[in-house]
Amino acid sequence: MLERKFYAFLVTGEARAKLTASTYLQTVSLFLAWCERRQLAVETAGTRDLIYFILDRSSTGITGKTVAKDVAALRSLYRYLMIERVRDDNPADLLESPVREKNLPLVLSTDQIELFLAAISLDKPVGVRDRTLFELIYSCGLRVSEAVNLSLDDVYLEEQMILVHGKGGKERFVPFGTTAREWLYRYLSEARLTLVQSRPERAVFVNYRGQRITRKGIWKRFNELCIHAGITAKIHTLRHSFATHLLAGGADLRSVQELLGHSDITTTQVYTHVEEAALHDFHREVFDNFGAESDI
Repeated sequence: MLERKFYAFLVTGEARAKLTASTYLQTVSLFLAWCERRQLAVETAGTRDLIYFILDRSSTGITGKTVAKDVAALRSLYRYLMIERVRDDNPADLLESPVREKNLPLVLSTDQIELFLAAISLDKPVGVRDRTLFELIYSCGLRVSEAVNLSLDDVYLEEQMILVHGKGGKERFVPFGTTAREWLYRYLSEARLTLVQSRPERAVFVNYRGQRITRKGIWKRFNELCIHAGITAKIHTLRHSFATHLLAGGADLRSVQELLGHSDITTTQVYTHVEEAALHDFHREVFDNFGAESDI
């Protein structure tokens, strides 16, 4: 009961995105189970108890980013309990969020992207779907959830545009290239019809049962293809690669921000550091080769 009401509070009371609300709910579910094992009432737990919970979570090897989300979830939980007048203070306010890691995102080269896409077998309709799906994620810089939520009404083949439903209910139009258009046309006119058959499904990307594909399904297929292609990456790497390749090709930062759907340009700026790091590696390689040739 508490979890259901808390989720509703996150979505309506705090205007959290459904994905964020689900993430917070997972943390709170873990916290409730943790309290139950210790015969501790959530309503009377103190800051010390919350610290012990976070320490237990940290001992499992989770990242600082995840810990920060856990702390944020606990703060929201106790804000909700205060609104419900269960208690008059928020013990999570005294928790300090860890400094998040500032590791640069992993980016694939264009050759690696081509290698990954070439690893997709086109013998079956789901293969054509995968080729189209990952081509579109890369060429439009989509989040997985954005690809999942695409519906037929969001695709404008002639204009080579898609309407993307991003975080927080924000929408944006994103263009795609000729290659993506060709794959979309092939998939929509052939493979998708075979998968959907006579079902009234409006999702662009469907599973083998003709139903809207899930995030989990995309992750599973992506990991399988990475293994087959001999590439180490995460699905979000395609989005990182899209942004970095655009900047390397001369696109301005503000345009990339709009295409990615970032509300704050500082979020987009990380890709300039990725590009600079790649350029530094290229210059170092050229310098090393030049030095080697000079020794001959």
